[in-house]
Amino acid sequence: YMKKQSQDKGKRDFLRNKALHGSDNTPLVVTLASMNLYLHGVGTDRSPIICQDSLEKEPNILVNVILANPPFGTRPSGSVDINRSDFYVETKNNQLNFLQHIMLSLKTGGRAAVVLPDNVLFEGGAGEVIRKKLLSEFNLHTILRLPTGIFYAQGVKANVLFFTKGSGTKDIWFYDYRTDVKHTLATNPMQRHHLDDFVSCYHAEDINARVETYNAEDNPNGRWRKYTCDEIITRDKTSLDVSWIKQGGDEVDYSLSELIDILKEKSDNISKAVAELQKLMANIED
Repeated sequence: YMKKQSQDKGKRDFLRNKALHGSDNTPLVVTLASMNLYLHGVGTDRSPIICQDSLEKEPNILVNVILANPPFGTRPSGSVDINRSDFYVETKNNQLNFLQHIMLSLKTGGRAAVVLPDNVLFEGGAGEVIRKKLLSEFNLHTILRLPTGIFYAQGVKANVLFFTKGSGTKDIWFYDYRTDVKHTLATNPMQRHHLDDFVSCYHAEDINARVETYNAEDNPNGRWRKYTCDEIITRDKTSLDVSWIKQGGDEVDYSLSELIDILKEKSDNISKAVAELQKLMANIED
């Protein structure tokens, strides 16, 4: 996409060998990512992907743009304990730690779009501390609410947070592409055109030109709505978990394989919960 924008040799060399870089703590992933970039003409002299734990230490360079889908769940076994003096708050929550790392990795004026599960929007304690920091020192201008199971497993709801570093938040624009929206891998997979209306509402060329499609009287189910930062701050735990569209039916057509996957996931979750409960009971009995 960027290569087509210029024939300038200096810009192309920068794009090929300096613009992109990343890290992962799994050697195989580093190898796969490096090969993928190499096949696309990026990092032909030296791979820009290194093997390291992103959360282990504060960033040594600041960047202009971050697009991220941080790992979901707990930190992998064998990972070092996080002891970051630059973090806003200490937490075991993987997504909250990656969100802090991303916030701290941006240059002033830098932009980010980050996929995060719902708990990041409403969780108290460390979650509230980070949300307040996000609102006071960043412009959290847009939240796209996605249907269940798009980025994570069935049943897990995700959002994309768009923010810019350097000035506080005044207004947050929400696009609800979740309520009464159903996608399945087999019968109705999500595709790019499903987000055409969001892209149109987003007004990337000038976010000050945005216009709500929500209207309390004429269109209460409009999917594009603005909340002021003051309205959000008054909410319990500074929750960003908002909804306003009246929900209709919940019927979803799943394929047999998708139903089996859902049942397996729920069964695994129950097994893990029982195992944790048994550990707690053993400690009590001791």
